Amino acid sequence: MRAVRRAIEFLFTRALRSRLGIALAIGVLVVGVLGAARLFSDSLGPATGLSNRPSEPITTVDPTTGDDGVVGSTTPPSPVTRPGAPSPEQIADRFTTAWLGGRRVGAEEWHASLRQFSTPELTEELAGADPTGVPAERTTGEPSLRPRTERFVEVLVPLDSGRLRLELVAPDGQWLVDAVDWERT
Repeated sequence: MRAVRRAIEFLFTRALRSRLGIALAIGVLVVGVLGAARLFSDSLGPATGLSNRPSEPITTVDPTTGDDGVVGSTTPPSPVTRPGAPSPEQIADRFTTAWLGGRRVGAEEWHASLRQFSTPELTEELAGADPTGVPAERTTGEPSLRPRTERFVEVLVPLDSGRLRLELVAPDGQWLVDAVDWERT
């Protein structure tokens, strides 16, 4: 009985007051909890739990129901233009002509010619642009229109040294260029 008393006394006066002793106590506690959990759990084998995959895909919708998503839509929306206002194709053509004509006029005239076809945000972005930096001189084909919504379209214009991509918006039915991107071919 004296040996047990000494062991308990040693445990509480020296071992549990050190970091090593506390770490050992925590380790013994964790191993004990895990062992008890395994002992009392009702295991059905290694194929149960999260590793057991279903034999068929899990669906939340009846596969015979029609598609209600946008991804399956094959017809793009038609752009809406205010009566009497130019179409997105016309605005894209006028903007492209002004954009390519920057080498023949000064920077101020170039910016003024682009401003009438641009949103205020794009006008601000182009404020420091130099017209001599335009990497093309002429168009080489007809622009292609990609309607995204009724008020947003993308126009691709083939040029002699690449392709000009314009994004046009029409929040009130008046089409304006909102973004310009250049793709070299």
